[in-house]
Amino acid sequence: MNNMFSNGTDMAAQRSLLRALGWTDYEINRPLIGVICAQSEIIPGHMHLDMIAKAACEGVIAAGGKPVVLPAIGVCDGIAMGHAGMKYSLPSREVIADSCEILLRAHGIQAAVFIGNCDKIIPGMLMAAARVNIPSVFVSGGPMLAGRVRGKKTSLSTMFEEVGSYNAGNIDGVQLKEFECGACPTCGSCSGMFTANSLNCLCEALGMALPNNGTLPMVYSARLALAKEAGAAVINLLEKNIRPSDVMTPAAFKNAETVDMAIGASTNTVLHLIAIAREAGLGRDKVSMDILNEISERTPNLCRLAPAGEHYIEELHEAGGISAVMKELYEAKLLDGEAMTVSGKPLKEVIKNAYNRNEEIIRPVASPYSKQGGLTVLKGNLATDGCVVKKSAVDPKMLTHSGPARCFDSEEAAMQAISGGKIKAGDVVVIRYEGPLGGPGMREMLTPTSAIVGAGLGDTVALITDGRFSGATRGAAIGHVCPEAAAGGLIGIIKDGDIIDIDIPACKLNARLSQEEIDRRYASFTPLAKPASGYLARYRALVTSASDGAVFKK
Repeated sequence: MNNMFSNGTDMAAQRSLLRALGWTDYEINRPLIGVICAQSEIIPGHMHLDMIAKAACEGVIAAGGKPVVLPAIGVCDGIAMGHAGMKYSLPSREVIADSCEILLRAHGIQAAVFIGNCDKIIPGMLMAAARVNIPSVFVSGGPMLAGRVRGKKTSLSTMFEEVGSYNAGNIDGVQLKEFECGACPTCGSCSGMFTANSLNCLCEALGMALPNNGTLPMVYSARLALAKEAGAAVINLLEKNIRPSDVMTPAAFKNAETVDMAIGASTNTVLHLIAIAREAGLGRDKVSMDILNEISERTPNLCRLAPAGEHYIEELHEAGGISAVMKELYEAKLLDGEAMTVSGKPLKEVIKNAYNRNEEIIRPVASPYSKQGGLTVLKGNLATDGCVVKKSAVDPKMLTHSGPARCFDSEEAAMQAISGGKIKAGDVVVIRYEGPLGGPGMREMLTPTSAIVGAGLGDTVALITDGRFSGATRGAAIGHVCPEAAAGGLIGIIKDGDIIDIDIPACKLNARLSQEEIDRRYASFTPLAKPASGYLARYRALVTSASDGAVFKK
């Protein structure tokens, strides 16, 4: 398996540059494998990825390839949370996809190992893999261990909620500092079933990662062994010519969506799976918000990890990981076992020896946490194109709720009201102009949702937005409202005091307004256009609706 530079005088000049890198004849004649690594010193989930990349390179070399490490950018959503920096998080996904495509195509790379760990990095890389369509394997840096404060396990979501508790006067500064120092004890992706871990788990369900990719903790040496196996696996894929288009099929996406529902993953997975599917050439008839409720209706929720429950990713790993979850689903005939994986084997072969070691962490299909999946798409006059809620993380008392709207045109304005004690039990907080177009950038809003929970209002106050939420969010938090306010959606004409009706079991979200009143308000409505410059201005000009994955216009 030579590469395009191996033979012939036409490539002599290019080979001279490879020799400038110190390459030998042996290396020049080996298959050229890109190891795309998003290591940086600003993201806790990425600080150690150079070690993962080194291990992946060792696996490639052992299997007869020549690895070359290539860079990728990343944004830490937790650090970017609660300020203008979050506007760049979702937009970074498109830059990651584009830059990975450029690096792989421009340098004649034959196959790739993608190494990332956090929110937009993994979906951006998956989009690139689908686009470039060379043999590819994903390996994450692994989750961090849960924190431990005062005898209880904690995580980043706990930390944000404790800030809300402090602002509400429920804890003092000494207690807050104790949580600050104990919530995130190691490097790795944040320890709950937040967006990063959700996507890394779904890589297994999609067939694009080897077993344990989503749950094996960062601090375990087995993570390095997994990276070596990923490096060897990509050579096997190259030999067999198994490409992302052979793996990321309609069946694989249905498997991923089914696992998504079973594990109660982040609402952001809806956004990203749609975007990845579009790059894989799959239309709305194969992957869309509309199809998700059908899958949720037949998929039991087997896991309740933080923020929905008291368990953490490390405990899911000890219970058997995603392979054990998939084994439960496969035996119940809810997964397609013939779907190909990057192991070079169909899914049923990959999971055949998996077993559930802890039926409290992974409930059997016969006794799930709930008979329906963890995510629900709602529709109604407030969201004619849909919106998403993590039903498994909603207090049962809030599954149906009607209350007066409290409207804000930015996250900051909403936070001032929440922190100032101006939100009361029964209210429905409406945060608009935070969608892909309106933000621009569709910020995650863990800060206001955590402030509501921290203030003790999680079981009485709902929040709806055309923006989105961190996977760490819990409560009656409804995001991705489409059409968004900036695109003329009804959320833009809601006023304080309007009654909002939320019925999660019935998949409904409506404003209690007559058509005559809606028409009257629209007659004098002009959507707010927030200032934007640089990349955000270009992003706003190109981005589509969240219901289409917030991808760029084709």
